[in-house]
Amino acid sequence: MRDTAELTGMVLKASPVGEYDRRLVILTRERGKITAFARGARRPGNPLMAVSRPLAFGLFRLYEGREAYNLQGAEISNFFAEISGDVAAACYASYFLEFADYYGRENMDCAEMLLLLYQSVRALLKPSLPNSLVQLIFELRAMAANGEYTPEPTRPAGEAAAYAWEYILSSPLDKLYTFVLKADAQRELKDNIEANKRRFIDRRFHSLEILQALEPAVSAAGYSPGN
Repeated sequence: MRDTAELTGMVLKASPVGEYDRRLVILTRERGKITAFARGARRPGNPLMAVSRPLAFGLFRLYEGREAYNLQGAEISNFFAEISGDVAAACYASYFLEFADYYGRENMDCAEMLLLLYQSVRALLKPSLPNSLVQLIFELRAMAANGEYTPEPTRPAGEAAAYAWEYILSSPLDKLYTFVLKADAQRELKDNIEANKRRFIDRRFHSLEILQALEPAVSAAGYSPGN
């Protein structure tokens, strides 16, 4: 009898396989980043159709195969449906998923990264928070969770930006998205985070390039990508 597992996670990627299936990449709390196949998920009326989409967060029931998992069912607690109706937020969310995919590894403790991802996507729905600031907070804390960061800013930063840096690194995840910065301080914070990314990350993110290409339209809608 095949082993089964119940894992808490979020779907990072979903791609078509064959005529009706989907290949999923899921970031899980218990087993890190895993690959799972959702058989028949693209067939109209299949119960796996809704639960096998990016951003779906909840409890996934899976059969363990030799090289991958097979999705049996899921209890989704948040689909983040509001994101799909907001072009700017959807662009940022796609980038967060790709960033988490970059750092995710199988059999790795991803509890902090999963909660950070969840809280960050939720923060995109807060009208009081600029999405560009949400991006900076997410990037720095994600790098810190994976040990790739400098404890202090390495480029010029005023008191507000330096304090924000320390706050992002040390605060509980559920308290991260509770502040805003003036434009100058956010620019200083961004300069330092970009310096960290250039130092520690050796990958170009396709979703970020799309976000940058859409910057004029996104800004016109009242948002700023921050990159």
